[in-house]
Amino acid sequence: MIPFLGRVASGVILISDGAMGTFLQARGMQAGECPESWCLSHPDVVTDIARAYVDAGSDIVETNSFGGNRFKLREFGLADRVAEINTAAARLAKTSAEGRVYVAASVGPTGQIVEDEGGTADPADLHDAFREQMTALEAGGADALCIETMLSVAEASEAVRAAKDGTSLPVICTFTFEPGARGYRTMMGADPARAASEILGAGADIIGANCGTGIADMVQIARELRAAATETPIMVQANAGVPILEDGKTVFRDSPEQMAAHVRALIDAGVSIIGGCCGNTPDHIRAIAAAARG
Repeated sequence: MIPFLGRVASGVILISDGAMGTFLQARGMQAGECPESWCLSHPDVVTDIARAYVDAGSDIVETNSFGGNRFKLREFGLADRVAEINTAAARLAKTSAEGRVYVAASVGPTGQIVEDEGGTADPADLHDAFREQMTALEAGGADALCIETMLSVAEASEAVRAAKDGTSLPVICTFTFEPGARGYRTMMGADPARAASEILGAGADIIGANCGTGIADMVQIARELRAAATETPIMVQANAGVPILEDGKTVFRDSPEQMAAHVRALIDAGVSIIGGCCGNTPDHIRAIAAAARG
């Protein structure tokens, strides 16, 4: 395969994968378990999930490493196993990819609030934690880093700088935006234009949005990102609808056909990589891929 950024720059619409967490739950992961620990305890399940997305038409599969930083793993008594878990996560995804698709290593928020935004976290500590995770993901064979579901531009920028300092991998960074009276904003108040500007300044190669809302909202978010960053590739991974609670369980109601119906509008808005987040199954990705390639 040609290098990842070269493939993105070719103009071909790439398809990423769908949900990992909700898929693990469907395969037996219980509430309170550490999803990333399944890379060690249930590697066959993690590999099967990634392979299902490859078979559904994904050009990119993500690693099961979203909460693989020392802060999140500490909650499960696993802070001393960051390197082991993340290296395993990348290797499992690489095995599933079989040289046919790219592996984007998932890197989520630490759950800490930086000092400049009213918290107590030292940015240097976040930088070190991200770098520790990312170097392990690169060692496991990842083709790119996907810093995702970011709520804070300050934390996301620290993650991107850590990626550039500690690895040689291309960097994707996507934010979670929610609709409101002031338009789309992250939890910390950044709109798409500000998020795009600051994360590009930190060194991101690809920007975008994921989670938080459904695919219809993502069309407008993508337009705002494109207006702020006219040449930068954009990645969108929407939930399968807005989550609702039924019988004590969170469910996502958008069908594969409903997701696929918005693919043309996303492409027209300037999106280069389209996939799914929470609630998206291989059937959703199959429909998205068919719509994009048709």
